[in-house]
Amino acid sequence: MGLRKENGEGLKLDVSIGSLTLKNPVMTASGTFGYGEEYAQFFDLSRLGAVVVKGLSLLPRMGNRPPRIVETPCGMLNAIGLQNVGVETFIDEKLPFLRQFDVKVIANIFGESVEEYQKLSGILSGVDGVHALEVNISCPNVKKGGVVFGTDPEVAALVTRKVAAETDIPVIVKLSPNVTDIALMARAVEEAGADAVSLINTLTGMAIDSESRRPLLANITGGLSGPALKPVALRMVWQVAHAVRIPVIGTGGITSFQDALEFLIAGAAAVQVGTANFVNPLATMEILDGIKDYMERHDIMDIHDVINSLRA
Repeated sequence: MGLRKENGEGLKLDVSIGSLTLKNPVMTASGTFGYGEEYAQFFDLSRLGAVVVKGLSLLPRMGNRPPRIVETPCGMLNAIGLQNVGVETFIDEKLPFLRQFDVKVIANIFGESVEEYQKLSGILSGVDGVHALEVNISCPNVKKGGVVFGTDPEVAALVTRKVAAETDIPVIVKLSPNVTDIALMARAVEEAGADAVSLINTLTGMAIDSESRRPLLANITGGLSGPALKPVALRMVWQVAHAVRIPVIGTGGITSFQDALEFLIAGAAAVQVGTANFVNPLATMEILDGIKDYMERHDIMDIHDVINSLRA
């Protein structure tokens, strides 16, 4: 095994997302890890490549009325409605906890207008302990009649351009799968100044109670996540990785180290673990350890020898 040791020491696991260096490619997905506090009782957050916090808006949001979560075969539907404490409360009350750990913190942001995205990026830029922004463009633009930012390449590019102009930390744009050509969307935000893209966000779905003939979600539709999403997410990551030059972060149905490796092999520079956290709070750590074991078994010293290594 040469220089390697049983705990994975000697392996080169660090990856770059723009100017940001992560100690390893395993991240959490926004909306599935809160602000990190609940999971800190299970493992040392410093072991993660990055914590991506719950989506932040300018003002606190209560979200949608319940029921807001429905289990589905191989996944779940959620219509939480982006409930969160608001950006100022996050900075004052949530971020100090995360500063205790040697981990990169990525703030996920969303708005209902381009101006809201701008304000959020300006507020968070330069805040101690925030290392990058993830821009959720799967939100309706209320000033444009409800069109979703992430389904129009011109609007997505505009949001990206405005956010990038307000900050000097890396800007990651989270892409929606609910489009005809996700590679087109990725190229649009790359040209507008994105440092990386993450994909995919949830697919729109619904569930019905056949006895009452009523929707199981109060919102009627919600976002599908979990293992059922993985083949679609993997295909889209592979497409986008071959369409852009910036790093791609893969997410969607990752529950095991084998899942994570598939995304890396397909071209992702890093992965985000989401719904699996609800089932197994140690999912990220098991995935990280599994990647290390895989590298040792295959005599691979550098994670970059795994990334984009698909033999097609």
